[in-house]
Amino acid sequence: MKKILITGGAGYIGSHTAVELVNSGFEPIIIDDLSNSNADVIDRLEEITGKRLAFYLGDCSDRGLLDKIAAEHELSGVIHFAAFKAVGESTKLPLKYYHNNVGSLLVLLDFMKDKGIKDLVFSSSCTVYGQADELPVTEETPRKDAESPYGNTKKICEDILKDFVASKPGIRVISLRYFNPIGAHPSAKIGELPSGIPSNLVPFVTQVAAGIRERVTIFGDDYDTVDGTCVRDYIHVVDLADAHVKALAFLEKQPVDSYEVFNVGTGNGNTVLEVIQTFEKVNGLKLNYQIGPRRPGDVVKIWADTQKINKVLGWYPKFTLEDSLRDSWNWEKSLRK
Repeated sequence: MKKILITGGAGYIGSHTAVELVNSGFEPIIIDDLSNSNADVIDRLEEITGKRLAFYLGDCSDRGLLDKIAAEHELSGVIHFAAFKAVGESTKLPLKYYHNNVGSLLVLLDFMKDKGIKDLVFSSSCTVYGQADELPVTEETPRKDAESPYGNTKKICEDILKDFVASKPGIRVISLRYFNPIGAHPSAKIGELPSGIPSNLVPFVTQVAAGIRERVTIFGDDYDTVDGTCVRDYIHVVDLADAHVKALAFLEKQPVDSYEVFNVGTGNGNTVLEVIQTFEKVNGLKLNYQIGPRRPGDVVKIWADTQKINKVLGWYPKFTLEDSLRDSWNWEKSLRK
């Protein structure tokens, strides 16, 4: 059973990926500093998988801790999720984001090279495309200047990975460019758990539905879209997790010193208003929402061309927008019990 180190493995996407790894015969080894997650996630993962997963509390920039993990487990690969991800905060605290998001990758790559660990799946983002001139975006779509320091860290990390592989260190890398992850595990045992006020749409919607927040504000309704609100490609987190498993399987067949990029989205764009209305429909609820002014830095519309990941990795999304919003609400309700 191959052991895969998951940095940030107690977080939203990391925890769901741990489940899919177990389901596919891998053994996840989790490292997380719990800065944006909760220790009880490890218990919840055991409830879902029936296995107690190895967990190390700490920062993946801590080389001593990484060496300790390598001494206790023969690692065959790494999935690197650990990063700060709040766009707004990154504009106020850019050095925090560069130090953590870029610095941790540098430590991790040195560690992998020294230990002979060959496979890395990196958590990138569609933010690297900015507001693309043509839609949908393919992996060949030119990257634009990032709208935030957070987005820029993803561009910089992609460049570091490409340059590192070109130096022939004996590793193979896939960067997965995520679109907008939503939803929760169908068991309602794990899901998105934002600290403080949610910065993403769907957890804000579920908190309004639960009575925690007063209303959802839609930032602008005068954009060039079908209903004037921004368009995103919303992907169920379990589908996204499955893409990481397929990426690892693909890497095993590649020569060392290879680098690939894949979009991970549904290939469909939905407006903010469509998401809210779909949430109301599938869950039989009415949401309190209002139209507010445009938010600086928001991309108007973006969705993925998924032909490459469909053909090369054999990955296709299984969940619909309706599934995602139903699972999100079930997760929110489970938190309130």
